[in-house]
Amino acid sequence: MIENSSSKAYADAGVDITAGYRAVELMKKHIASTVTPGVCSGIGGFGGLFALDVEGMKKPALVSGTDGVGTKLKLAFLMDQHDTVGIDCVAMCVNDVICCGAKPLFFLDYIACGKNVPERIADIVKGVCEGCVQAGAALIGGETAEMPGFYPQDEYDLAGYCTGIVDLEKIIDNSTMCEGDVIIALPSSGVHSNGFSLVRKIFDVENAELRKSLPELGGKSLGETLLTPTKIYVKPVLALLEKITVKGISHITGGGFYENIPRSIPDGFGAVINKADVRTLPIFDLIAKKGNISEHDMFNTFNMGVGMSIVVAEKDAEEALSVLKAAGEDAYVIGKIIKSEEKIKIC
Repeated sequence: MIENSSSKAYADAGVDITAGYRAVELMKKHIASTVTPGVCSGIGGFGGLFALDVEGMKKPALVSGTDGVGTKLKLAFLMDQHDTVGIDCVAMCVNDVICCGAKPLFFLDYIACGKNVPERIADIVKGVCEGCVQAGAALIGGETAEMPGFYPQDEYDLAGYCTGIVDLEKIIDNSTMCEGDVIIALPSSGVHSNGFSLVRKIFDVENAELRKSLPELGGKSLGETLLTPTKIYVKPVLALLEKITVKGISHITGGGFYENIPRSIPDGFGAVINKADVRTLPIFDLIAKKGNISEHDMFNTFNMGVGMSIVVAEKDAEEALSVLKAAGEDAYVIGKIIKSEEKIKIC
């Protein structure tokens, strides 16, 4: 704690700056686990410093992404479990950055809360750090803002920002995509961090038995299943990029298949997804049944068990699957690219 730094007047207004110092002390050990060779500053400064290593790159370019966790946080509040949503926050950013082939370098987080409870803030940052470790990125800075009267005391918001690097000559830009290319699916871990406004409405989560074991979910509870953190695909994708020419990558987030897969496909071409090949997770079957949601709306809202899709040449598909499986991904083929003015067909 900084010596003599306290304010009774500020505390009377609902902001305890000493709690902020305590939170920083609690999170230091987690932040240390994310340090990579480029980090050249510690926490507590006004800016996070990172030294770029561009050796071997002809035209290095920085790639940035920012996102939050959304209303999935409501589940964390209800379950009083705060050590996984940080993984979601990192995942939503780094999974976007990797879509153009960029390697994540560093991450910064922003936590706004009604009351700074140091242990809870440290739990949130613990999750952020775990996400950074999974992505190979360093947590080099962040901000915790205590905002009484703006947020309820037991609630908070969480957002983040990631910067990665890629050689301009190796950016994945779909320019070589053609008819006959194969679409590979990387399985999701669950709902990830999208569609939770609909999920919360369907299950009436504020009044649901979130800890009750459900046979439809393999004995897991609804709360546990929904809070399962977003999968981070950085390391498997980077392993693939070392071996295979990748023509397109889509991170399946809000908007599901219909919105996200077309984003990686050039004009004049479309994706044909074989619905029967999609390994839909039980939670999505339960959502559709409980909410009476149409199949189209399910594929237009959720990832349906596919967190990321990757397009490669047909001749490279078998090797790509092998590389991804060696990297821990149970990847499989879900479709092909065709000449079409219709961007996606699910049939």
